[in-house]
Amino acid sequence: MTETRPPYRDSSLPLGERVDDLLARLTADERIAMLHQFAPAVERLGVGAFRTGQEALHGVAWMGPATVFPQAVGMGATWNEDLVRRIGEAVGAETRAMRANDPRVGLNVWAPTVNLLRHPLWGRNEEGYSEDPRLTSAVAVAYTRGLRGDHPAYWRTAPVLKHWLAHNNETDRDTCSSSVRPRVLHEYDLLAFRAAVRAGAVAGVMPSYNLVNGRPNHLSPLLREQLRGWTDRSLVVCSDAGAPSNLVDPEHYYDTHEEATAAALRAGVDSFTDHGQDSSVITGRVRGALEQGLIGEKDIDDAVRRLLTMRFTLGEFDPHLDPYADEKTFDTPEHRALAQEAAEQAVVLLKNDGLLPLAEGTRIAVVGLLADECKLDWYSGTLIHRVTPLEGLRARFGAGNVSFAEGVDRVRLRTASGWVRVPESSTTTEVRAADGALDPALLAGRTDLPPLTCGDEPTELAMADWGEGLVTLRAPGGYLSVADDGYVRASADQPGGWVVQETFRLEEHGEGHLLAHVGTGRYVSVAADGLKVAEDGDLFDVVVTERGEDAVAAAADAADAVIVVAGNDPHINGRETEDRGTLALPEHQARLWRSARAANPRTALALVSSYPYAVGDAHAALPALLWTAHGGQAAGTALARVLAGDVSPAGRLPQTWYEADADLPDLFDYDIIGSRQTYLYFEGTPLYAFGHGLSYTSFAYDGLTAGHDGEQVTVSLTVTNTGSLAADEVVQLYTRALDPTVPLPSRQLAAHRRVRLAPGEGRRLDFSFPVTDLGFWDVAHGRWTVGPGRYEVLAGASSTDIRQRAALEVGGDAPAPRVVLETPLDAVDYDEQRGTVIVDRTRISGDAVTTAGAEGGELVYRRCDFGEGATAVSLDVAATGPGTLALRTPDGTALATVDVTATGGVHDYVTLRSDIRLAGVQDLHVEVSGPVRLAVIAFAR
Repeated sequence: MTETRPPYRDSSLPLGERVDDLLARLTADERIAMLHQFAPAVERLGVGAFRTGQEALHGVAWMGPATVFPQAVGMGATWNEDLVRRIGEAVGAETRAMRANDPRVGLNVWAPTVNLLRHPLWGRNEEGYSEDPRLTSAVAVAYTRGLRGDHPAYWRTAPVLKHWLAHNNETDRDTCSSSVRPRVLHEYDLLAFRAAVRAGAVAGVMPSYNLVNGRPNHLSPLLREQLRGWTDRSLVVCSDAGAPSNLVDPEHYYDTHEEATAAALRAGVDSFTDHGQDSSVITGRVRGALEQGLIGEKDIDDAVRRLLTMRFTLGEFDPHLDPYADEKTFDTPEHRALAQEAAEQAVVLLKNDGLLPLAEGTRIAVVGLLADECKLDWYSGTLIHRVTPLEGLRARFGAGNVSFAEGVDRVRLRTASGWVRVPESSTTTEVRAADGALDPALLAGRTDLPPLTCGDEPTELAMADWGEGLVTLRAPGGYLSVADDGYVRASADQPGGWVVQETFRLEEHGEGHLLAHVGTGRYVSVAADGLKVAEDGDLFDVVVTERGEDAVAAAADAADAVIVVAGNDPHINGRETEDRGTLALPEHQARLWRSARAANPRTALALVSSYPYAVGDAHAALPALLWTAHGGQAAGTALARVLAGDVSPAGRLPQTWYEADADLPDLFDYDIIGSRQTYLYFEGTPLYAFGHGLSYTSFAYDGLTAGHDGEQVTVSLTVTNTGSLAADEVVQLYTRALDPTVPLPSRQLAAHRRVRLAPGEGRRLDFSFPVTDLGFWDVAHGRWTVGPGRYEVLAGASSTDIRQRAALEVGGDAPAPRVVLETPLDAVDYDEQRGTVIVDRTRISGDAVTTAGAEGGELVYRRCDFGEGATAVSLDVAATGPGTLALRTPDGTALATVDVTATGGVHDYVTLRSDIRLAGVQDLHVEVSGPVRLAVIAFAR
């Protein structure tokens, strides 16, 4: 009898039965093929091809025109989960609509990024939501719920969180290790992922390129020990691009790719993103691992089962029941309005001494490198609509009332062979817009255009200095760019690409300059047939025909008010693969606001950027400052409406803005507790605090009450709009322990709400959050603990603008000392450290501690209970050379000294023993020197 309807096609059966039935029908080779990002079709079973991975960080990316919403950090600045959920719904709908016309568009979306914005110099700052784990997770929950949809069985898209784990540096990102102590792991980095996973709208995670505690994230035991324990749902782990090969090639963690692939599969990686669409390399490695006994068929089946489960939830096998199968919602008026609403809500008013809002009829000078730009980033879609600040202000105030000066330096370049010029193209008729002007979008990337040459007639170039020595040069036809053939052409609409080909450095050399091309690392030289890059370059004279600050001053002098629009190009100085070197605003742009201010004191600085700047000098000199992330397609309209007062700004900073680079920790220091990072622990005075943002109206806070029932903290307060304008207020609740037994945050966000209030309107707001949110990770006992004692609930408009306080008392038993005679000390469970880093104990699991440098390090373990007396200590150590472990009391009294010799390798442990005399409860200090890894300290009577 022929089977007419196999169980996997029967929608009435439980999902697990259907998945198992389909899995059983697949051959071994078909199962292995599904482990690659590009899984081929299985035609005999009617199973289509499937690709994991569709970028959708703030709109559908890389697949052509789509609605472009504000950058993720801008969404974080809205502090508005309802708005972000609606954005997620729109992005999910457009993903489905685009897929209907292009099967290359995937439904497994790699978004959002929930890495915490711990360090503002991180190049990918634009991709995250906040430095605070609770704000990040709240926004992530909202976005993933929108992407997922609300059907109980079928998902609109399947969101994957990026990037697991503790990833905040691009420098050496595929070889560096983030040292993350247990408290930071549980109280900070894991927290951002956990809430989103538990909310049930996440299909999986993507590990990051870096290592954590000496072990590559693609081998992280936390995928099993933490991630998959947070939910009963099946979760897919998708590797980052090329990361499986990194395990052997740059990281040298395993000797063979078969070993590495097997280890990743056993750790929980299900989908391997490697070697592009060529799946043969990965499938060959999996087969090799299987043949060598490094993995079993069950390891493959477990991964394929998770992948198939995701595909079933996306409706692949039930198109007649999939509620999202016929989604056509794309670039609708509603989506355009939502993009504008999001851009408006993301604007943060940093300072205002009465300049804003601008009155009707104000003559405005809009100046700056970003005044007539609508910049995209690496994870943006292609713009369908576009409004720059200049366009937005002209539309709002009238073109006759708005003047413009870009503020670039106008320059001519001269070589020994003559002036640099852009020749008229023999094919320019093909790239003319309707009005006859050159269309830069059509010019981009063309190699059929003639390169720049040298001659008697110069071409004037617009030179912009973006900071850290990087400049762009723009001709009337487009940005100077270097194509694959090495020639320099005016052929790019904007700087961009994985390797940016439109940035240069002017290097002083003798009486001229060498023009270094950053993308190729070579120098511009004059060849017989045009300018091209070579190992050695020619000298260029830079002749300035107009300084940008002079043009800005002239425009400012003729205006009633000036808006200087400054910030970054998201493809330059801070992006994926490239961290920033400084918080400072590029000097070129600083000159522009100074010039505007000198000509017209009524000058506001509008920062449009992917990250914070240190602009204390501008804060001191100017009457008004604003910040917004790159706001997508409606950025200019949104900024104009805020400047006009049509919208009262209510965005709030999702991360701390520091005064100077000196306030920052080392980029590679992930110990936010020990190095006092983020608003949670920072002990200095920030330029602008976490949660900061001003309004055009005022709000009063009254009647704060707080209590708890042992499970939930409940908080109520009344917020009243005491001004004359309807506006949003972002009410922020923080908590702090008044008598902490361990270092805790000075204050920590517990809840927030964005509310709209009419003039004079007051509203009673109720909040609740778990009592456990008051706790910390108790390293002495390996568990989450809420210490008994006094707490305070703080309500206000930012982390430092506190308007109301309420007391809270929590009962219970104080954490007990470490009973070290019963439970050995894991070396990683220290209370304090100096000069150490955490490393992997084995390739599979466990941590150890070693020195960070030649000067050695120290570990401190508080309140160790040695009972009536310990007489012996044993130490589990590995070493690649001679070293020493010295145990001391806090006053420096020597307890035991153990000499260590090489044990054979970093994972080859031995147990060393020594006599010791200790009794009662006291602190223990352990000094480590040499290439020694310490894993466990055990005591005996």
